[in-house]
Amino acid sequence: MLEDKNQAKTPLSELGEFGLIEHITKHTKLSHESTIKGVGDDSAVLGSSEKQTLITTDLMVEGIHFDLSYMPLKHLGYKSVMVNLSDLYAMNGKAEQITVSLAVSNRFTLEAIEELYAGIRLACETYKIDLIGGDTSSSAKGILISITAIGKVSEEDVVYRNGAKETDLIVVSGDLGAAYLGLQVLEREKQVFKVNPKNQPDLDNYTYLIERQLKPEARKDIRSLLKELNVKPTAMIDISDGLSSEIMHICSKSNVGCKIYEDKIPLDPQVISTCEEFDLDSTMVALSGGEDYELLFTVPVADFEKIKGNPHLSVIGHITEKLAGLNLVTRAGQELELKAQGWNSLAND
Repeated sequence: MLEDKNQAKTPLSELGEFGLIEHITKHTKLSHESTIKGVGDDSAVLGSSEKQTLITTDLMVEGIHFDLSYMPLKHLGYKSVMVNLSDLYAMNGKAEQITVSLAVSNRFTLEAIEELYAGIRLACETYKIDLIGGDTSSSAKGILISITAIGKVSEEDVVYRNGAKETDLIVVSGDLGAAYLGLQVLEREKQVFKVNPKNQPDLDNYTYLIERQLKPEARKDIRSLLKELNVKPTAMIDISDGLSSEIMHICSKSNVGCKIYEDKIPLDPQVISTCEEFDLDSTMVALSGGEDYELLFTVPVADFEKIKGNPHLSVIGHITEKLAGLNLVTRAGQELELKAQGWNSLAND
C-alpha cells in the first residue's frame, strides 16, 4: 500500500516509545476468558486452565524475510501473525493471544506503523486472537517484527512431530507451491520496474499466487475438520520451509522413512501454468518452495475412508521403515531420494 505523498507524516520521535505503544494499541479489544490483563501494565496476565499452553515465536527481518518494495505494510502485519498461528495449529491447538515487538528506523512514520498494525488487528479480529503486549525500539536500518503466539491444547489432542508410524498415510491440506511462485512474479516485476518505473504490471493471471505470498491464511479450519471426521494425526507440522524439508523433520523425529508420490501432490492450475511460463518444474516448486502454511500430517491407514475424497485434504504418500529412506516416486514410477532444498534462514546468499 503506497503512502499518500501529499499527506502530512508524523515522525515517531514525536510520540516516543510509550506514546507509540499507547497509540497503536488503544483500540485493542479482548475476547478470551484466559486473558485477564492485556496491554497497559508491566506484563500481561493469563488465567490458568486444565489445558496445556502452547508458545511459539517468529522473527521477521526486512531484507531477509520480506521486501517492502512490493509487500504492503498492512499485508506484512497480517502475514506476521499468520506465520505464528500456523505453528499453533500444527500442534492441533487453539490460538488465543499474541505479543508484538517491533524495531523500526526513522524512515518509518507513525502513519506507516498504523498501516502495519491495521494488518495485525485484522488478523486478530479474523482469527479471534487477543493482542496482549509487546515492545517497540529503534532500529539502525529497516524494520524487524517479532511475534509470540500463545495457545491452548488438551493433553489428549496435542500432536507432535515424533508420532508417525510405519504404514501411516501422509496427508497435506490445500495446495502447494503457489506462495513461492507469487514471490517469483513479484521479483520479476520489481526488476522490470527498476528498468522502466513507468511500466504498470499486469498481474491478473497471477492473483492467487500473489495472494498466497502476500496474505497467506493459517489453517485454523483443519483442526475442526479432523475433529468432525474423528481423525487424530499421529504427527503434524506446518509447511513453512517446503514439503520436502517438513516431511524430513517428521521422519527424523519419528525415526521412520517415507514415500511421496509425485502425481498426488496438490497443485493449483495457476501453479502449473506459471511453472510452464517460468520454465520451472512444478514438483520441485511444491517440494522446496515454502511459505505455503498448509498443514502436513500423518494418520493411521485405518482412517483412509474418513478422509478419502475430502476437498481440503490430499493423501500424498505413506510412512515406511527407516531403512527404506525418504523417497519421491515420480510419475514414471522411479524412486528418487528426497532432499531438503527449502528455505534456510541462516544460509549465505
